[in-house]
Amino acid sequence: MTPWALAWRLFRRELQGGQLRLITAALTLAVLSVTSLGLVSDRLKQGLMAQATTFLAADRVLNSPQAVAPEWLAQAEAEGLVSAQVLSFQSMIFVGEQLQLVSVKAVTAEYPLKGQIEPLTTLDSALPSLGTVWFDGRLSHLLTDFNEVELGEADLAVSGAFARLPDGGFNVFASAPTVLMRMEDVAQTGVVQPGSRLTWRYQFTGDPGAIQRFERWLLPQLTSSQRWLDVKQQDSPLSRAIERAEQFMLLATLLGIALACGAVGVAARRYCQRHLDVVAMFKTLGASHRQIRRVFMLHLALTTGLGIAAGLILGSAGAGLIGQLLPSELPLAAGDPWRAMALGIATGLIAAIGFTLYPLLRLLKVPPLRVLRRDLDPMAWGLWLNGLLSLLALSLLAWLYSGSWTMTWVLIAGAGALALLLGAVGFALLSWGRQLGIRTGSALQLALAGLRRRAGENVLQLVGFTVALMLLLTVLALRQDLLEDWQRQLPVGTPDHFLVNISPEQREPMTQFLAERSVAATELYPMIRGRLSAINGDEVRRAVTKEAEGEPGADGPRGIGRELNLTYRTTLPPNNPITAGQWFASEATDEVSVESQVALRLGIGLGDRLSFTIDGQAFSVRVTSLREVNWQTMQPNFFMIFPPAVLERFYPTYIASFYHPQDQPELVAQLIRQFPTVSVLDVGAMIHQLRDVVDQVSLALGWVLAVVLLASSLLLLAQTEAGMASRRQELAIMRTIGASGRLLRQAVSWEFALLGALSGLLAVIVAELLLFLIKTQLFDLVVQPHWIWWPTIPLLGAGLIGLLGRWACRRLLANRCAALLLR
Repeated sequence: MTPWALAWRLFRRELQGGQLRLITAALTLAVLSVTSLGLVSDRLKQGLMAQATTFLAADRVLNSPQAVAPEWLAQAEAEGLVSAQVLSFQSMIFVGEQLQLVSVKAVTAEYPLKGQIEPLTTLDSALPSLGTVWFDGRLSHLLTDFNEVELGEADLAVSGAFARLPDGGFNVFASAPTVLMRMEDVAQTGVVQPGSRLTWRYQFTGDPGAIQRFERWLLPQLTSSQRWLDVKQQDSPLSRAIERAEQFMLLATLLGIALACGAVGVAARRYCQRHLDVVAMFKTLGASHRQIRRVFMLHLALTTGLGIAAGLILGSAGAGLIGQLLPSELPLAAGDPWRAMALGIATGLIAAIGFTLYPLLRLLKVPPLRVLRRDLDPMAWGLWLNGLLSLLALSLLAWLYSGSWTMTWVLIAGAGALALLLGAVGFALLSWGRQLGIRTGSALQLALAGLRRRAGENVLQLVGFTVALMLLLTVLALRQDLLEDWQRQLPVGTPDHFLVNISPEQREPMTQFLAERSVAATELYPMIRGRLSAINGDEVRRAVTKEAEGEPGADGPRGIGRELNLTYRTTLPPNNPITAGQWFASEATDEVSVESQVALRLGIGLGDRLSFTIDGQAFSVRVTSLREVNWQTMQPNFFMIFPPAVLERFYPTYIASFYHPQDQPELVAQLIRQFPTVSVLDVGAMIHQLRDVVDQVSLALGWVLAVVLLASSLLLLAQTEAGMASRRQELAIMRTIGASGRLLRQAVSWEFALLGALSGLLAVIVAELLLFLIKTQLFDLVVQPHWIWWPTIPLLGAGLIGLLGRWACRRLLANRCAALLLR
C-alpha cells in the first residue's frame, strides 16, 4: 500500500474519531475567525471611513497658512486625485446699515468632494454662482430684509442660506457665522492682502493607493505650520469611536486565534499519544522512518487542507451574513477579499505546523519495542522546544494579523506571564488538596486523590480552562463596557444644538424662552476670551493645545499660542471629576482649576502660578485643582475655570447647549428671530452618525464575541479530552477492586467541578487585572470591578466543566471492567 493510500485510509478512519475532528474544528475556527473578521472589519472600516470623510468633505486635507506650490497640486493630479481648494479668513460685511463679523469661506468649483451642503433655503445650484454669496443659517434672518452685502470693495448678491457645510467641523466657540463664496470673487473684494491671516485647505479624494503614494511624496516636504489630516486625526467623537472599534476587533480576534491555536495544540498532543502504538507497530512490521513520516505528514496535510477549506467557506459566509445584517444607511465598501483569504490560509498553515510539529516529532521517535512494553515513551525533546515553537507560531500569527510588533510582544509577554502565574497558582492549589483529600471520604475523597495523583496533567488542564474562561470574560466585559460607554456619551436627549454669544442682557429672556417650550438645556456658562501669558513668571511662547498632542514641536517650550475661552463658576461642572487638589471655595479670589491633560502638556502642577491677560489687564492665580474632562460629551467644557471674583469684572458672553424636541420643528427659527445676535450651532448630524456607528459596530462586536465563545468551547473540550488515557486505566483499576459505577461517576463529576471552580476563580482574578490594563492603557475607559463575577463565575465554571468532564468520560464510565482493560 502506498503512503498516500495509507494516509487517506487513516485520515478517513480518524475523521470519525474525536481528536482529529477536534483538530480540524480548531483549525477551521482559527481560519474562520481570521477570514470573516478580516472581511468584516476591512469592509466595515472602509464603509465607516467613507461615511466619516463627509465631515472632512474629502479623504485627506492639507491645512496651510499660505498657498502651496503649484507643483504639489500637479503631483496630486498626476496620481489621479481630484482636489478642491478652500480659502478661509475673517472679515466684516455690511448688510444694509448693519456691520457683521463673518468667517468667509471661498471655494473652487470642485467643492465639496464628499458630502453635501445642507440647504436652509432653496438653492438653485451646487455652489453660489459668481458674484453671489450664501449665508450661514445664523444670518438667515437678514435674508428677508436684504439681498446684497458689501464685502471689502465688492458688492455681492445674497442668493441663499445653508444649514451646514460638510466640513463645518465641531467648534462650538466659533463666534463668526460663515459666508460661502466662489474663489474667483476673492480678488475683487480686495480683502486679501500681503500679511493677511489666511487658512488654506486643500482637499483631496481618490483611490486609496493613489492617496498613499501622494502622501508618501508630500509628507517629507511639509513645514511645521502645515498639517496633513484624515478623519482619525480630527480628534472628534466619531474618529475616537472608529478607532476604539478597530482596536477592540483586532484585540478580540487575536485572542480568538490564540484560543483556537491552543485547542489545536492540545488536540494534537492527545492525537499523537493515541498513535504511539500504531507507529511502534509500523516500525515492527518493517516500515522505514521515511515512510512513516510521509504517511503522517500527508495525514496532517489532509487535515490542514480540510480545516483551511472549511474555514474559508464558513468565514466568507459569516462575513456575508454580517453584511446583510448591517443597516442600509452604512455605505458598506467592497474591501480587499484576497488579503483576508491569504491571512486565513496563512493562519491555518502556521497553526497546523507550529502547534502540531512537536507532538509529531515525538510520535516519530517512538521505539519499536513499545509493542511489548507499553511503558516505553518516545525520546523527550524537552518542553522548551514545544513552548518555543508555539510562541513563534503565535507571534507570527499576531504580527501577520495586526501588523504591530508592539501588540505582538504584548500578547506574547502576557501569554507567557499568564501561563507561568496560572501554572504556579494551580500547582499550589492542587498540592494543598493533598491534606484535604486525606480528611474527606467517599466520592469527594476519590476526586481529591485524583487531582493529587495527576497534579502535572491537571495543572495543564487548569491553565487551559482558566485561559478559556478568562479571555471569554475579558471580551464579553470589554464589549459591554465599550457599548455602554458610547451610549452614556449619547443617551436619549443628548444636546444637539449649541447657543453661542448670548449677552448678559439675554440670559433671563433665553432661559425663559427655553423654559416656556419645555426644552431641556444645560445651564448658561459665562465665557471670556483671555491669553495665558506666563507660568510661574516664565513667559510662554509656543502653542501646545489638546489637538497638538503627539505632533512635532508639541514638546517644545510650553505655552498656548492663542486666546483661551475662560469661564467662572462656584460649583464643579458635571463630567469634570477632580484628579488632584481641591475645588476652590465660592469666595476664592486668586485660584484656578486646570484640565489635567493640558496641565500635563504644559508642565503645570498644584501650587503653580499662572498669569493671564484679558483686555490688556494682567492678573495671576494659583492652581488649586486639576480636572479630568470628558470632551466627548455634548456640553460646554473649558481648560480653565475660575472663581467668580476673578473674572466678574470682565464682560462675558454665555454659551449653552440644548436638545431640540422633534415635535417643535420651528424652534430654531423662532429662537433666531427673537435673538438674532445669538449663534445657533446644529451638531445633530454628528450625533446621529455617532449613534449609527455604535449600532453598526455592535453587530460586528457580537460576531467577534461568538467566535471567541466558540474558540473557548473548543479549548475547554480539547483540555477535557486530553486526560482520558490516564483516566481509563484508573477507572479499570477502580472497577477491578469493586468500586461502583455510581461512585466513579460522582468522583469524576467532583474532580472536574473542582477544576472548574478553581479555573473560574483564577479567571476572575486575571480577567479583572487584564481589563484594568486594557481599559487604562488602550481604551481609556472607567475601571469598575465586576463584583457579581466573584461568586457566580466559580460556580458556573464548576457546573460547566463538571458537565463537560462527565460528558467526555461517559463512554469510559459505561464500559465494563474487561472493556477498559482490553482497550
